[in-house]
Amino acid sequence: MKKFRLPHTYALLFFIIIFAAILTYVVPAGEFDREEDPDTERIFVVPESFHKVESNPVGPFDLFKAIPQGMESAGYIIFFVLMIGGSFGILQSTGAIDAGIGKAVIAMKGKEKLIIPVVMFIFSLAGAMLGSAEEMLPFYPIVISLALALGFDSVTGTAMVLLGAGAGFAGAFLNPFTVGIAQGIAGLPLFSGIEFRLIVYAAILGVTIIYVYRYASKIQKKPELSPTYEQDKIKQENLNIDNLPEFNTRHKLVLGILVVGMGILAFGVIKLEFYITELTATFLIIGILAGIAGGLGINEIGEEFVNGAKELVYGALVIGLATSIMVVLEEGRILDTIINGMATLVQGLPSTLSGIGMFLVQSLMNIFVPSGSGQAAVSMPIMAPMSDVVGITRQTSVLAFQLGDGFSNVISPTSGYFMAAIAIGGITWEKWAKWMLPLFLIWTAIGAVFVALSVIINYGPF
Repeated sequence: MKKFRLPHTYALLFFIIIFAAILTYVVPAGEFDREEDPDTERIFVVPESFHKVESNPVGPFDLFKAIPQGMESAGYIIFFVLMIGGSFGILQSTGAIDAGIGKAVIAMKGKEKLIIPVVMFIFSLAGAMLGSAEEMLPFYPIVISLALALGFDSVTGTAMVLLGAGAGFAGAFLNPFTVGIAQGIAGLPLFSGIEFRLIVYAAILGVTIIYVYRYASKIQKKPELSPTYEQDKIKQENLNIDNLPEFNTRHKLVLGILVVGMGILAFGVIKLEFYITELTATFLIIGILAGIAGGLGINEIGEEFVNGAKELVYGALVIGLATSIMVVLEEGRILDTIINGMATLVQGLPSTLSGIGMFLVQSLMNIFVPSGSGQAAVSMPIMAPMSDVVGITRQTSVLAFQLGDGFSNVISPTSGYFMAAIAIGGITWEKWAKWMLPLFLIWTAIGAVFVALSVIINYGPF
């Protein structure tokens, strides 16, 4: 008997588009009234205003038209993702990131367990500020080798990168691919509410470091307790961590440009009201300057930009396909009906439970739409107006999305970069899931507490 496999993400989204079109023949059409806030010029759903309207079923040809319409509607986000991918491609090609990480881990050699919080903190910043996930894959062999040299195991080495970046990604305070896109769809100021997210980030990262540190201490004392004990013995025989790139002056200059650029970006977002266009332009400047500083020629910069953008085409098209679902639901006039139905289910509940429910739904949705930016495109058009109806802030709905998306990324078998990471570590999904489950439950509990707290404090600006 053939083993069941989930459909490809594109195929799954296309099936959802077809299903959405079928729903336009079944679900009664309806709409909410919407009003503009004169102070913020944002459009809000008016609670209690839902009413039925004439149905408008989506036919087969309109279904296919919805795909280019979705791509067009999400065009600014799609190009935003591709431009940033290209800029990171230039940065990556200079070797500065590899060399910087290599320098950091070698400097910590001999200090053993202290390397765990240091390395995890470094990778967490990449997840929290740059939305790095797939970009971390080159670092797994380096850090796993270092972990084995220091008496740990492949699980510890893999976790230092995967859970360091994963904790940062989940608690992201400046991630353009999740928080930035979700806030844009929700109509919120870009990266608003960063202070609260910094607290969330610190809590998630702190718990994660403790979890990995305690496990590493146990393995260091008794290596045979490791689920990868047998294969690690073979790896240690062939261990070589001396083949790391030298951290030279050019690398320092490139990383300096990145740090200054991120500082300018943060200032622009907070003080100058930078939005996606300005954000994209800043990243392009960082990429080009880093390429020049890294010694790349004009042609090389162009080639590496294309290579970096190519790496994110998959996710960028997911955004367009996901938006096509919304196009079908809106054309069929049933999006508001769905929002009203979901809101009715939680409307009688305390608002804190409504927020936690949204968080759990996002965690489940991430199994089917593993792309963070794609999931934002699928869920935020529903969750943002739904938050208006149930009486919680749109910022809370973004937080629920961010945590729900981030936590399941490092345990879900549909997450491509996660499966690649544990494959590099030589860890089966079953072994990782068993090891990771306690931390995943702790993360979920922390997420529920912070979502509830965000409801209580009326986390805003709105």
